[in-house]
Amino acid sequence: MSRTSARLAAIAPSATLAVDSKAKAMKAAGENVIGFGAGEPDFPTPQHIVDAAAAACADPKNHKYSPAGGLPDLKQAICDKTMRDSGFSCAPANVLVTNGGKHAVYTAFAALCDPGDEVICPAPYWTTYPEAITLAGGVPVVIDTDAESGFQVTVEQLDAAKTDKTKVLLFVSPDNPSGAVYPPESVKAIGEWAVANGVWVITDEIYEHLTYGSHEFSSMPVLVPELAEQCIIVNGVAKTYAMTGWRVGWMIGPADVIKASTNFQSHATSNVCNVAQRATIAAVSGPLDDVVMMREAFARRAAMMHEMLNAIDGVTCPEPQGAFYCYPDMTGLLGRDIRSSDGTVKTATTTIELADIILEDAKVAFVPGEAFGLPGYGRFSFALGDDDLVEGIQRIADLVG
Repeated sequence: MSRTSARLAAIAPSATLAVDSKAKAMKAAGENVIGFGAGEPDFPTPQHIVDAAAAACADPKNHKYSPAGGLPDLKQAICDKTMRDSGFSCAPANVLVTNGGKHAVYTAFAALCDPGDEVICPAPYWTTYPEAITLAGGVPVVIDTDAESGFQVTVEQLDAAKTDKTKVLLFVSPDNPSGAVYPPESVKAIGEWAVANGVWVITDEIYEHLTYGSHEFSSMPVLVPELAEQCIIVNGVAKTYAMTGWRVGWMIGPADVIKASTNFQSHATSNVCNVAQRATIAAVSGPLDDVVMMREAFARRAAMMHEMLNAIDGVTCPEPQGAFYCYPDMTGLLGRDIRSSDGTVKTATTTIELADIILEDAKVAFVPGEAFGLPGYGRFSFALGDDDLVEGIQRIADLVG
């Protein structure tokens, strides 16, 4: 008999965290490793947010339990921020504050999925989505996209994937890992499809502020207002405000769904850390000057990485439109002899093998496409310093050239 439940035994470890952990272990052992694996900004949390947290630490009211669903002041601030940034109107009763965006994702699926309910999940997808769907009792139904389609799913594909068991469509724009940003007309068409077919939408908007060039974020329930009663928005402060370690996210949805989700959270975790919640109030209520500065840096790095990756023979990289990832096609490197500095010749048949060779021989970490349901590609985060970015991509070019 297994010592763990079948439900937990079936969970795959986070591939992005696994790559990051291996790279950090090699660094700890003295290796000069450059990591493109983790999806977190390299900037410190803006000072006014840190100051708010420091003040909160000294206030005894933050030393006690608080409402499981979130501080009332924060819930109102999230409503105000959502209206400011996307034009979507909601009330505190529509908001649940969660322990990070990842917690919001899992809770949203737990709120909607009964055993056997199908969730349409376009690929490439963030590694956590299928695991969260399965843990909630749902069944991921994967739709493949590719660089030719801009990594964007079509209404025709949704029609083909829909069955009488379809309950939810997962929608992500800007997308992790592909960096794709859906144009408003596509967002609207998909939202209208969901309304017409009675399908719920869980839309992950955590990269809403990170778009580049002419590409702009569009919130689906804003473009399709009638979707609001069958839509859950998940979001958080991690990416926008460089607050990955603070662990504050939220979900916005119909009041009955939020009430049930709050009841669930009251038994699972109780309230989110009060100090982190106070810091989040400062983040979402404050100016966006730091956000603009970070986005400008990311845009510069995106252009730099895009150019350098495309200069490598065997690599084809679409231009990143949002988030902070390049997602190049690396199939041209598969089956090629790669000679390491000690003269050893290695050949990769998959991007998993290629990632391991590059980590071992070039001391550069990236996440292979298999982790995102789309083999042959690799995810490279450009949320790291310019010098490391250039050095890391050049190491790969030197190794495979």
